[in-house]
Amino acid sequence: MDINTARSIVTVLTFIAFLGIVWWAWSGRNKAKFDEAAQHLLRHDD
Repeated sequence: MDINTARSIVTVLTFIAFLGIVWWAWSGRNKAKFDEAAQHLLRHDD
């Protein structure tokens, strides 16, 4: 295996990980958690 093959494999694996993160972030079941986190600092009283 030469360096270019290794680079190609790493690129493909990184792209698959990126797609997994995008899928996770856009899934509907996480919307409530993300909305709560977005409003946390605005509602937090010290």
